This record gives sequence, C-alpha cells and structure tokens, in this order.
Amino acid sequence: MDSYKLTPLEQQSLQNAVAQLKQDGGPVPRDFGPNFDQMAAKVAQLKKEHDAVVLAHYYVPAATQAMADYVGDSFYLARLAKTLDASTIVLCGVSFMAESVKLLNPSRRVLMPAPHADCPMAHMVRKADVDKVRDEYDDLAIVAYVNTTAEIKSWADVCVTSSNAIKVVRSLPQHNILFLPDMNLGRYVAQQLPEKNVILNRGFCPTHHRIIPAEVEALEMEHPEAEVLAHPECTDQVLGEADFIGSTKQIIEHIAASDQKEFIVLTVMGVSYEIERQTKGQGKKIYYPATPPICPNMAMVSPESLVSCLEKLSGEIDLPVNPDRANAPLERMLEIAGR
Repeated sequence: MDSYKLTPLEQQSLQNAVAQLKQDGGPVPRDFGPNFDQMAAKVAQLKKEHDAVVLAHYYVPAATQAMADYVGDSFYLARLAKTLDASTIVLCGVSFMAESVKLLNPSRRVLMPAPHADCPMAHMVRKADVDKVRDEYDDLAIVAYVNTTAEIKSWADVCVTSSNAIKVVRSLPQHNILFLPDMNLGRYVAQQLPEKNVILNRGFCPTHHRIIPAEVEALEMEHPEAEVLAHPECTDQVLGEADFIGSTKQIIEHIAASDQKEFIVLTVMGVSYEIERQTKGQGKKIYYPATPPICPNMAMVSPESLVSCLEKLSGEIDLPVNPDRANAPLERMLEIAGR
C-alpha cells in the first residue's frame, strides 16, 4: 500500500480544484462570486425549513466553510455532533466523517452533500492482517484513527484523531498497540510514546503523501525565516523538516498565536480560510508546496452541492451494520479525550 491511483472522479475533482486555485490566485478567493450571497440565503432558508445544522471540515472549499454553522477538525465535529439539537445534520466532509456523525446520532437524519467524497485511507486495512496481529500479541489494543470506515472501527477498541491520538494511546493499559490505518500518524505516535510497542499498518493519506521533502526544502530556501508546520499524516522525512507538528486545529491555533509572520504549512490547503479568518490584519503569509496539497474528495463538497443537498434532502447516511460495535470505539475516544 505504498502508492495510490486516483479514481477518474478524484482526478477530475483535483484538476478542477487546481484550475480554480489558479483562477482565484490562492486558496482563499477575494470574493466567492456573484451567486454566493444568493446561495447562502438559500441555505439559511432551507436550514430553517428542515431544522438542519451544517458542519464543515477545514479541508472543504472556503466558500463551503463560509456557509457552515460550525467549522472544525474531525475530533471537534465528532464531539460537537452529540451536543446539537437539530433533527438534521449536514456534514460537509468525506464519508467516514458522516458515518461517524450518524453512529453518534443514530436517531437523527445525517446528510452528505457530496456522497461520492470518500477517503482512500479509510479503507486501507485488511481484516486478515488485524486477525494475524491479534493472534501474535497478548496485551494488545487495536486503535483506529477516526479516518476509517465503520466496519474497520468495529474491529477496534478505541478511536483517535490526530489531535488526541497521543493522549488516548498513552492512557491505554495495553503495551502493544496496533494502529490503524495510517502508518505516518502511527509512527509519529510511536516516537512520542517509546514506552508503547506500536505496530504499524501500511495505510496513508494520498494527499499528505504527495508532499515531498524536495518541495519543502525549496520553500525553506525561498523563505528562510518561515516556520514549518506539518500534519502528522505527512511522511517521516517531511516531518523531519517541521518546526511544529500538529493536527489541523493545532496548526491553525499555533499560527494565530505566533509572533512569526511567515509560515510553510504542510497539510491540505483548505486550512487557509480559517487561518485568514483568525489572523485577519496581522500580515501573516502562508506558503504551500509547489504541488498543491488539495484533497480531491474534500474538493467535491462545493457550495452548489450543499444547496442541492438541502433542497432534495439527498445523500442521507444509513446506520452501518453492527452500529453499536462501530460506535463503541468512538464513544470511548470521547470519554478518554474528555478527561
């Protein structure tokens, strides 16, 4: 599992997103176009009609984030979803996120504006490999990154996100940890917790894997005063270039609180919208690798898809098979992370 070939739908989405990036002159356009206000008003009207709330991940397009009621990372959205009163939750993100929201809110209608927006890494686990490790190791905990399908979650003892993985894994009584599916985040956790024996699976995020050391080094040469911030889904070689390693939320908050003025950001470019919102007027500059780190699946979640979803109540997420078993690791994560 060292390489991943984009599907035709992902290829087209990525091509469109790169073309839009060039047209806008950056990841956050100066304005969202002549139809934005009309679409935003339509979304507001439809939310009232359907008692709906819109959640968006930091990686979806800036205009979609601007229409959402709440924007955040996977952990924030998972935790938030349990506290909301709305009967309909619209999740602007990829499939595993919508599944997680449905597992945590089984009685509510959960909609996904772009039903084909999947996460390749979420599938990069084989049951036979998990069973083999179970047979080989005693004192074992299976830890599933929240970026997994509901089926894979059902094999796990607890879930984690990039923002709480170290805290959750440290709290587990087991010495042996099988970390699913991301080998890069798993390796980073292992480095922070040498007292644990972390067994790695060979999954990865294709978008973060496209960030390569040569392009990072070129940015460092061009902007020698810039601080380098990286998401732990990046490869070990890329993380070796970083001054700060953290989740999307942690990267955004670090930039907002920093006295630095220049930053090389090594994660999906969608974070730019929230960075600009939190640092408006501070004169901070953000640089990305030459190969734009755009998630083609997140890029599918357009404002138009959000409007259509609310108009048609389309993209409804069904409860997966064995929902209680798949939900238990999520609930345990929320309990441990909340301590």
